[in-house]
Amino acid sequence: MTVKIFDTPEVQDFLKAVSGFDKDGGNERAKQIMHRLLSDLYRLIDDFDVSPEEFWSSVSVLNALGQGTQFGLLAPGLGFDHYLDMRMDAADAEAGRTGGTPRTIEGPLYVAGAPELQGSGRMDDGTDTDGEAMWLTGQVRDTDGQPIAGAKVEIWHADSKGGYSFFDPSQAEYNLRRSIITDAEGRYAVRSIVPSGYGVPEGAPTDQVLKALGRHGQRPAHIHYFVSAPGHQHLTTQINLAGDPYTFDDFAFATREELVVEGRRIEDDAAIAARGFEGPFTEVVFDVALSVTNAAELQHRHKRPRAKEDAQDQASQQAGTAKV
Repeated sequence: MTVKIFDTPEVQDFLKAVSGFDKDGGNERAKQIMHRLLSDLYRLIDDFDVSPEEFWSSVSVLNALGQGTQFGLLAPGLGFDHYLDMRMDAADAEAGRTGGTPRTIEGPLYVAGAPELQGSGRMDDGTDTDGEAMWLTGQVRDTDGQPIAGAKVEIWHADSKGGYSFFDPSQAEYNLRRSIITDAEGRYAVRSIVPSGYGVPEGAPTDQVLKALGRHGQRPAHIHYFVSAPGHQHLTTQINLAGDPYTFDDFAFATREELVVEGRRIEDDAAIAARGFEGPFTEVVFDVALSVTNAAELQHRHKRPRAKEDAQDQASQQAGTAKV
Protein backbone atom coordinates (compact mmCIF):
# COMPACT_ATOMS: atom_id res chain seq x y z
CA MET A 1 0.00 0.00 0.00
CA THR A 2 1.41 3.40 -0.98
CA VAL A 3 -1.42 5.57 0.32
CA LYS A 4 -0.50 8.27 2.86
CA ILE A 5 -3.25 9.71 5.03
CA PHE A 6 -1.47 11.11 8.10
CA ASP A 7 -1.49 14.75 6.97
CA THR A 8 -5.15 14.79 5.98
CA PRO A 9 -7.57 16.97 8.01
CA GLU A 10 -9.58 13.89 8.94
CA VAL A 11 -6.60 12.20 10.63
CA GLN A 12 -5.45 15.40 12.34
CA ASP A 13 -8.93 16.00 13.74
CA PHE A 14 -9.10 12.35 14.79
CA LEU A 15 -5.80 12.66 16.69
CA LYS A 16 -7.13 15.65 18.62
CA ALA A 17 -10.25 13.73 19.57
CA VAL A 18 -8.32 10.63 20.65
CA SER A 19 -6.02 12.82 22.78
CA GLY A 20 -8.95 14.45 24.54
CA PHE A 21 -8.43 17.96 23.19
CA ASP A 22 -12.17 18.34 22.77
CA LYS A 23 -12.86 17.48 26.44
CA ASP A 24 -12.68 19.77 29.47
CA GLY A 25 -11.51 17.18 31.99
CA GLY A 26 -8.25 15.32 32.33
CA ASN A 27 -4.63 16.49 32.53
CA GLU A 28 -3.46 18.99 29.93
CA ARG A 29 0.16 17.80 29.99
CA ALA A 30 -1.00 14.21 29.56
CA LYS A 31 -3.07 15.27 26.56
CA GLN A 32 -0.14 17.05 24.94
CA ILE A 33 2.22 14.12 25.48
CA MET A 34 -0.32 11.59 24.25
CA HIS A 35 -1.03 13.67 21.15
CA ARG A 36 2.68 13.81 20.32
CA LEU A 37 3.16 10.10 20.99
CA LEU A 38 0.16 9.04 18.90
CA SER A 39 1.09 11.44 16.12
CA ASP A 40 4.57 9.91 15.88
CA LEU A 41 3.15 6.39 15.89
CA TYR A 42 0.45 7.14 13.33
CA ARG A 43 3.04 8.73 11.06
CA LEU A 44 5.29 5.68 11.53
CA ILE A 45 2.43 3.39 10.43
CA ASP A 46 2.02 5.54 7.33
CA ASP A 47 5.73 5.85 6.52
CA PHE A 48 6.58 2.16 7.00
CA ASP A 49 3.28 0.84 5.67
CA VAL A 50 2.77 -1.19 8.84
CA SER A 51 0.35 -4.04 8.23
CA PRO A 52 -2.42 -5.11 10.62
CA GLU A 53 -0.48 -8.34 11.24
CA GLU A 54 2.64 -6.38 12.27
CA PHE A 55 0.62 -4.05 14.46
CA TRP A 56 -1.15 -6.82 16.38
CA SER A 57 2.09 -8.77 16.76
CA SER A 58 3.53 -5.70 18.45
CA VAL A 59 0.51 -5.50 20.75
CA SER A 60 1.09 -9.13 21.72
CA VAL A 61 4.70 -8.35 22.66
CA LEU A 62 3.55 -5.40 24.78
CA ASN A 63 1.00 -7.62 26.52
CA ALA A 64 3.70 -10.22 27.22
CA LEU A 65 6.07 -7.57 28.59
CA GLY A 66 3.37 -6.39 30.97
CA GLN A 67 2.39 -9.88 32.04
CA GLY A 68 6.04 -10.70 32.75
CA THR A 69 6.65 -7.35 34.50
CA GLN A 70 9.56 -6.75 32.14
CA PHE A 71 9.06 -3.15 31.05
CA GLY A 72 11.59 -2.14 33.71
CA LEU A 73 14.05 -4.62 32.21
CA LEU A 74 13.52 -3.60 28.58
CA ALA A 75 13.62 0.17 29.22
CA PRO A 76 17.41 0.33 29.80
CA GLY A 77 17.92 -2.06 26.89
CA LEU A 78 16.21 0.45 24.60
CA GLY A 79 18.38 3.24 25.98
CA PHE A 80 15.72 5.18 27.89
CA ASP A 81 17.66 5.12 31.18
CA HIS A 82 20.89 6.25 29.54
CA TYR A 83 19.10 8.95 27.54
CA LEU A 84 17.64 10.40 30.75
CA ASP A 85 21.19 10.40 32.17
CA MET A 86 22.43 12.25 29.10
CA ARG A 87 19.78 14.92 29.67
CA MET A 88 20.73 15.27 33.34
CA ASP A 89 24.42 15.47 32.40
CA ALA A 90 23.59 18.30 30.01
CA ALA A 91 21.58 20.11 32.69
CA ASP A 92 24.48 19.79 35.14
CA ALA A 93 26.94 21.14 32.57
CA GLU A 94 24.67 24.10 31.81
CA ALA A 95 24.37 24.88 35.53
CA GLY A 96 28.11 24.51 36.15
CA ARG A 97 27.73 21.44 38.37
CA THR A 98 30.87 19.66 37.19
CA GLY A 99 33.71 17.63 38.63
CA GLY A 100 31.69 15.00 40.49
CA THR A 101 31.71 11.26 39.89
CA PRO A 102 29.73 10.46 36.73
CA ARG A 103 26.20 9.19 37.09
CA THR A 104 24.88 6.16 35.33
CA ILE A 105 21.62 4.23 35.32
CA GLU A 106 19.86 2.99 38.45
CA GLY A 107 18.20 -0.04 36.86
CA PRO A 108 15.04 -1.70 38.20
CA LEU A 109 16.47 -3.79 41.07
CA TYR A 110 16.90 -1.42 44.03
CA VAL A 111 15.11 -2.33 47.26
CA ALA A 112 14.60 0.26 49.99
CA GLY A 113 15.30 -0.36 53.67
CA ALA A 114 18.64 -2.22 53.57
CA PRO A 115 20.42 -2.59 56.94
CA GLU A 116 22.60 0.36 57.89
CA LEU A 117 26.27 0.06 58.83
CA GLN A 118 28.50 2.64 60.49
CA GLY A 119 31.69 2.90 58.46
CA SER A 120 32.13 -0.77 57.66
CA GLY A 121 30.57 -4.22 57.91
CA ARG A 122 29.47 -7.18 55.82
CA MET A 123 27.01 -7.39 52.92
CA ASP A 124 26.78 -11.11 52.17
CA ASP A 125 25.32 -13.80 54.44
CA GLY A 126 28.08 -16.33 53.75
CA THR A 127 25.88 -18.85 51.93
CA ASP A 128 27.15 -18.21 48.40
CA THR A 129 30.22 -20.43 48.48
CA ASP A 130 30.75 -19.99 44.72
CA GLY A 131 31.37 -16.28 45.15
CA GLU A 132 34.92 -15.00 45.48
CA ALA A 133 35.42 -12.92 48.62
CA MET A 134 35.56 -9.16 47.97
CA TRP A 135 36.63 -6.15 50.02
CA LEU A 136 34.82 -3.10 48.64
CA THR A 137 36.04 0.23 49.91
CA GLY A 138 36.48 3.90 49.06
CA GLN A 139 36.25 7.48 50.21
CA VAL A 140 33.52 10.06 49.63
CA ARG A 141 34.82 13.59 49.04
CA ASP A 142 33.54 16.86 47.64
CA THR A 143 34.86 18.19 44.35
CA ASP A 144 37.57 20.12 46.24
CA GLY A 145 38.87 16.85 47.66
CA GLN A 146 37.57 17.33 51.20
CA PRO A 147 36.27 14.15 52.89
CA ILE A 148 32.55 14.02 53.64
CA ALA A 149 31.84 12.40 56.98
CA GLY A 150 28.38 10.96 57.50
CA ALA A 151 27.62 10.49 53.80
CA LYS A 152 25.16 7.70 53.06
CA VAL A 153 26.48 5.07 50.64
CA GLU A 154 23.81 2.61 49.51
CA ILE A 155 25.19 -0.44 47.70
CA TRP A 156 23.47 -3.38 46.03
CA HIS A 157 24.71 -6.07 43.66
CA ALA A 158 24.07 -9.58 42.36
CA ASP A 159 25.34 -12.88 43.73
CA SER A 160 27.70 -15.27 41.94
CA LYS A 161 24.84 -16.46 39.71
CA GLY A 162 23.60 -13.00 38.71
CA GLY A 163 20.58 -12.98 41.04
CA TYR A 164 19.43 -10.16 43.33
CA SER A 165 17.83 -10.66 46.73
CA PHE A 166 14.08 -9.86 46.86
CA PHE A 167 13.82 -10.61 43.14
CA ASP A 168 15.51 -13.98 43.69
CA PRO A 169 13.46 -15.74 46.41
CA SER A 170 16.28 -18.23 47.11
CA GLN A 171 18.31 -15.45 48.75
CA ALA A 172 17.84 -14.08 52.26
CA GLU A 173 16.19 -10.69 52.64
CA TYR A 174 18.64 -7.85 51.95
CA ASN A 175 21.49 -10.18 51.06
CA LEU A 176 24.12 -8.11 49.21
CA ARG A 177 22.30 -4.86 50.05
CA ARG A 178 23.58 -2.37 52.63
CA SER A 179 23.60 1.34 53.50
CA ILE A 180 26.94 2.51 54.91
CA ILE A 181 27.46 5.79 56.76
CA THR A 182 30.98 7.07 56.07
CA ASP A 183 33.40 7.58 58.96
CA ALA A 184 35.14 10.80 60.01
CA GLU A 185 37.43 10.56 56.96
CA GLY A 186 34.58 9.91 54.56
CA ARG A 187 35.50 6.26 54.17
CA TYR A 188 33.33 3.19 53.75
CA ALA A 189 34.33 -0.48 53.60
CA VAL A 190 32.34 -3.69 53.30
CA ARG A 191 33.05 -7.37 52.97
CA SER A 192 31.06 -9.05 50.21
CA ILE A 193 31.49 -11.35 47.21
CA VAL A 194 32.42 -10.56 43.62
CA PRO A 195 29.13 -10.33 41.69
CA SER A 196 28.38 -12.00 38.41
CA GLY A 197 26.80 -10.37 35.41
CA TYR A 198 23.47 -11.62 34.15
CA GLY A 199 21.38 -11.93 31.02
CA VAL A 200 17.71 -11.33 30.31
CA PRO A 201 15.71 -14.57 30.35
CA GLU A 202 16.13 -16.59 27.15
CA GLY A 203 12.97 -16.44 25.05
CA ALA A 204 11.29 -13.87 27.29
CA PRO A 205 9.62 -10.78 25.75
CA THR A 206 12.67 -8.59 26.45
CA ASP A 207 14.91 -11.16 24.76
CA GLN A 208 12.55 -11.33 21.77
CA VAL A 209 12.66 -7.57 21.26
CA LEU A 210 16.46 -7.42 21.56
CA LYS A 211 16.96 -10.34 19.17
CA ALA A 212 14.70 -8.64 16.62
CA LEU A 213 17.24 -5.81 16.76
CA GLY A 214 20.17 -8.22 16.40
CA ARG A 215 21.27 -7.51 19.99
CA HIS A 216 22.05 -9.56 23.09
CA GLY A 217 20.69 -9.02 26.61
CA GLN A 218 23.83 -9.43 28.71
CA ARG A 219 25.08 -7.21 31.52
CA PRO A 220 28.64 -7.30 32.89
CA ALA A 221 29.50 -7.76 36.57
CA HIS A 222 28.62 -4.46 38.24
CA ILE A 223 27.88 -2.85 41.61
CA HIS A 224 25.16 -0.22 42.15
CA TYR A 225 25.50 2.92 44.28
CA PHE A 226 23.35 5.70 45.71
CA VAL A 227 25.53 8.28 47.48
CA SER A 228 24.08 11.27 49.32
CA ALA A 229 25.07 13.89 51.89
CA PRO A 230 23.45 17.16 53.02
CA GLY A 231 24.48 20.08 50.83
CA HIS A 232 25.63 17.82 48.01
CA GLN A 233 24.05 16.52 44.82
CA HIS A 234 22.70 12.99 45.11
CA LEU A 235 24.60 10.51 42.96
CA THR A 236 23.14 7.46 41.26
CA THR A 237 25.87 5.38 39.67
CA GLN A 238 27.39 1.94 39.29
CA ILE A 239 30.80 0.49 38.63
CA ASN A 240 31.58 -2.18 36.07
CA LEU A 241 34.31 -4.63 36.97
CA ALA A 242 37.17 -4.68 34.47
CA GLY A 243 37.81 -7.90 32.60
CA ASP A 244 34.20 -9.01 32.19
CA PRO A 245 33.50 -9.91 28.52
CA TYR A 246 30.55 -7.51 28.53
CA THR A 247 32.20 -4.59 30.37
CA PHE A 248 32.13 -2.50 27.19
CA ASP A 249 29.18 -4.28 25.60
CA ASP A 250 26.47 -3.76 28.20
CA PHE A 251 22.96 -4.17 26.81
CA ALA A 252 21.77 -1.49 29.28
CA PHE A 253 24.34 1.11 28.07
CA ALA A 254 25.50 1.78 31.66
CA THR A 255 29.27 1.53 31.07
CA ARG A 256 31.30 4.72 31.40
CA GLU A 257 35.11 4.73 31.15
CA GLU A 258 35.48 6.50 34.50
CA LEU A 259 33.35 3.84 36.19
CA VAL A 260 35.29 0.75 35.10
CA VAL A 261 37.19 -0.51 38.14
CA GLU A 262 39.95 -3.08 38.30
CA GLY A 263 39.78 -5.58 41.14
CA ARG A 264 43.11 -6.45 42.82
CA ARG A 265 43.61 -9.97 44.11
CA ILE A 266 45.13 -10.01 47.62
CA GLU A 267 47.08 -13.10 48.64
CA ASP A 268 49.30 -11.67 51.38
CA ASP A 269 48.66 -13.51 54.67
CA ALA A 270 48.94 -10.37 56.79
CA ALA A 271 46.46 -8.47 54.60
CA ILE A 272 44.08 -11.45 54.63
CA ALA A 273 44.16 -11.60 58.42
CA ALA A 274 43.77 -7.82 58.76
CA ARG A 275 40.53 -7.91 56.73
CA GLY A 276 39.18 -10.96 58.55
CA PHE A 277 39.12 -13.23 55.50
CA GLU A 278 39.89 -16.93 55.53
CA GLY A 279 41.87 -16.87 52.29
CA PRO A 280 42.71 -14.71 49.24
CA PHE A 281 40.22 -12.03 48.27
CA THR A 282 39.65 -9.35 45.65
CA GLU A 283 39.94 -5.72 46.70
CA VAL A 284 37.81 -3.20 44.79
CA VAL A 285 38.37 0.50 45.48
CA PHE A 286 35.82 3.08 44.35
CA ASP A 287 36.19 6.69 45.50
CA VAL A 288 33.30 9.10 45.02
CA ALA A 289 33.23 12.88 44.49
CA LEU A 290 29.98 14.76 45.16
CA SER A 291 29.13 18.18 43.75
CA VAL A 292 28.02 20.89 46.18
CA THR A 293 24.49 22.24 45.74
CA ASN A 294 22.03 24.32 47.75
CA ALA A 295 19.07 23.00 45.75
CA ALA A 296 17.13 20.71 48.05
CA GLU A 297 15.56 18.79 45.16
CA LEU A 298 19.03 17.79 43.88
CA GLN A 299 20.11 16.37 47.23
CA HIS A 300 17.72 13.42 47.00
CA ARG A 301 17.13 10.69 44.44
CA HIS A 302 14.33 11.37 41.99
CA LYS A 303 10.97 9.82 42.70
CA ARG A 304 10.01 6.61 40.93
CA PRO A 305 8.38 3.33 41.98
CA ARG A 306 10.91 1.29 43.98
CA ALA A 307 10.47 -1.93 45.90
CA LYS A 308 9.56 -1.37 49.57
CA GLU A 309 9.99 2.39 49.28
CA ASP A 310 6.38 3.53 49.54
CA ALA A 311 2.83 2.34 49.97
CA GLN A 312 2.28 1.82 46.24
CA ASP A 313 5.33 -0.32 45.60
CA GLN A 314 3.45 -3.63 45.64
CA ALA A 315 1.29 -2.44 42.75
CA SER A 316 3.77 -0.32 40.82
CA GLN A 317 7.20 -1.90 41.31
CA GLN A 318 6.95 -3.57 37.92
CA ALA A 319 10.27 -5.37 38.10
CA GLY A 320 9.36 -7.09 41.35
CA THR A 321 8.70 -10.44 39.72
CA ALA A 322 10.97 -10.09 36.70
CA LYS A 323 13.41 -12.95 36.28
CA VAL A 324 16.99 -11.82 35.75
